[in-house]
Amino acid sequence: MANHRFQSLKWWRKLTRREWTIAAASLSILIFTLSFITHSNRYSNNSMTTPNNLIPFTPLSNAQQKSAFCLDGSLPGYHLQKGFGSGSDKWVLHIEGGGWCNSIETCSFRQTTKLGSSRFMEHEVQFFGILSSDPSQNPDFFDWNKVKIRYCDGGSFSGHPDSEFKNGTEFFFRGQVIWEAVMDELLSIGLSNTKKALLSGCSAGGLATLIHCDDFREILPKDANVKCLVDAGFFLNEKDVAGSPTIERFYQDVVNLQGVAKSLKKDCTSRLEPYKCFFPQEFISNIKTPVFLVQPGYDFWQIQNILVPRSSDPHRSWFRCKLNINNCNSKQLEVLQDFRNSLLKTLDGFHKNPEGGMFINSCFIHCQTWMTETWHSPRSPKINNKTIAEAVGDWYFNREEAKHIDCPFPCNPTCYHMNFTQG
Repeated sequence: MANHRFQSLKWWRKLTRREWTIAAASLSILIFTLSFITHSNRYSNNSMTTPNNLIPFTPLSNAQQKSAFCLDGSLPGYHLQKGFGSGSDKWVLHIEGGGWCNSIETCSFRQTTKLGSSRFMEHEVQFFGILSSDPSQNPDFFDWNKVKIRYCDGGSFSGHPDSEFKNGTEFFFRGQVIWEAVMDELLSIGLSNTKKALLSGCSAGGLATLIHCDDFREILPKDANVKCLVDAGFFLNEKDVAGSPTIERFYQDVVNLQGVAKSLKKDCTSRLEPYKCFFPQEFISNIKTPVFLVQPGYDFWQIQNILVPRSSDPHRSWFRCKLNINNCNSKQLEVLQDFRNSLLKTLDGFHKNPEGGMFINSCFIHCQTWMTETWHSPRSPKINNKTIAEAVGDWYFNREEAKHIDCPFPCNPTCYHMNFTQG
């Protein structure tokens, strides 16, 4: 392994200045993503009044047979809590988020974290938000079979092994294989008999949900009610404040490195370069399965990594604003309002889809469905007096149309805004 690391470092020294900049930025994205997950987990744990049971990690039993491995070659897996009562034949799956890796260096670093190796994952986790078994916190899905799919491939479950290096460097790009192996295992333990199913995901897991939504529908019974919920997974293809296409270059590297193109919509890749089809705006209109988007108008991850990445702000004039939206000055708020307007304009076509749902609030946050405080609690963000859980339930069960778009910041007093200036 030491020799493999040495080979990686030799390759790393040959990078151009542009490649150094992108790789350094992507490494900071991964570090920040890990800190956000830790911060959010701590917040969720502290906000609970009734602790849930600890749900054990289940390694994929068919992983070796299917050659489904995390980035470092360890076994992927999931956490499963069986449904009960009327929910015993219903399933909600939630794909964990956690960014992407776009180079040998960033994938190598990722191998030493729970986002690239099951060796570093928690053996037990608590379920919150959409995975909670408490009816007061999860009124529509509390008794369903609930699955948290762990994310350890760095490519939104879309990488292919034929893109792996043949020079002895040990990186496993098996995202697509992991996805198929997880589905096969869940089908074998009851998912194949489901009457109702909801595939959901947060961030990179939300993007994976969009990519695999129709695939999920196809493997389930034709008479089942199957829909997809995407939480903060609609990443915009926007230039940063310095005018550079930072996220476009980053996605291009991810798609090229991990061979993601084979998992993307063919009707998109036939007309565009494959990496552009990693952006939901290019393929969401071709998804046949009903989709609900939960998206903050001021997604702090996109603000910090797409709109104002570190490379675009050499004098750190945005530093305080990126940590806390209440620190933004009037000119910075204008830029953020323009970014929100770009989101709404991009979603104009989706808004007209009669089967689609949306909850676009004006909060400075990222994922909101997996935390009790933001999913459904007395202090949850609301639009039209609806929590996210209530809006999703209305949409899933066809109780009423669920297209909720908030007024601009700072109009909504129910918003929970992340504040990274606090420890």
